[in-house]
Amino acid sequence: MALLKDLIEKLQWLPGIGRKSAQRIAFYLQKMETTKVQNLADAIVKSRTELKECSICHNLSEKDPCEICVDEVRERDSICVVEQPSDVMVIEKTCEYRGVYHVIHGIISPIDNIGPDDLRIKTLVDRLRNGDVSEVIIATNPTTEGDVTAIYIAKLIKPLGITVTRIARGLPMGSDLDLADTTTLSRALEGRREI
Repeated sequence: MALLKDLIEKLQWLPGIGRKSAQRIAFYLQKMETTKVQNLADAIVKSRTELKECSICHNLSEKDPCEICVDEVRERDSICVVEQPSDVMVIEKTCEYRGVYHVIHGIISPIDNIGPDDLRIKTLVDRLRNGDVSEVIIATNPTTEGDVTAIYIAKLIKPLGITVTRIARGLPMGSDLDLADTTTLSRALEGRREI
């Protein structure tokens, strides 16, 4: 039982997985075919070791620069700023946005000792200095920390003469982008406004 207890403990390292969920997953894994369990373990290790951060937008990718940054069809005059790489995937599902992205890898959160220097904000401002971008869409989560981060970024960008918009409040306050359905997120993108 020590092996099972160890697995349950380690599964709880995952976000949103409490003891009961970890227990269910651990027992489910015991019923799976050994090859499927090995394939799962291999996929976890491979994604962790082979995915890298894009040097331009900081999204996760197998290549550097990432597929979105090198896609010549993408509109280069707008950059959508998101908190995490998972937010890029969610927005891409809507098929509404055809610009490029910038992932800041978190939000300003003084209570967690996360300040602007801990995020990829400086590289965003550096990207904007070349003059090709006319709009920055801030798509941080609609939380207090997300709002603080959006306002901070907007204050940095406005002196550059670039329009700064924020996705509309089609998303419930306190929720995360990756929990939103594509219709709600599409409407939020369409209803963005300048901040």
